[in-house]
Amino acid sequence: MPASTDRHDTGIDRYETAVDRYFEAWNAREPAELARAVATAWTPLGSYTDPLADVRGQEGIAAVVAAAQAQFPGFAFRLTGSMEGHHDTARFSWELVNEADGSAPVAGSDVITLDAEGRIVSVLGFLDRVPADG
Repeated sequence: MPASTDRHDTGIDRYETAVDRYFEAWNAREPAELARAVATAWTPLGSYTDPLADVRGQEGIAAVVAAAQAQFPGFAFRLTGSMEGHHDTARFSWELVNEADGSAPVAGSDVITLDAEGRIVSVLGFLDRVPADG
């Protein structure tokens, strides 16, 4: 069967690029760099929803990222395992890693939906591991 040219079947690179841009945004530390990374990764009206946040638009997304960075200074988000994608959707797991000691107190899984250009329209996030209270 010949290779499809349908935008829904363009190969894994589309999903990898979107996920790479997603992590670039979550790991951008300077405000201008963060705004630029979010604008590259998400559509203008994109959304981010997890158990702790539900925001729409690039400014709201950047604010959620900045708040996470303020709560966990010296940490970076990293992909764990493999990413899977089909049609306009991809899923992957991640950890929030302490850059000093390699510990990862927070981990989760996200499902992203992409537009025709490969930018994120929505993220549905799940927290799989969070620090214990106390």
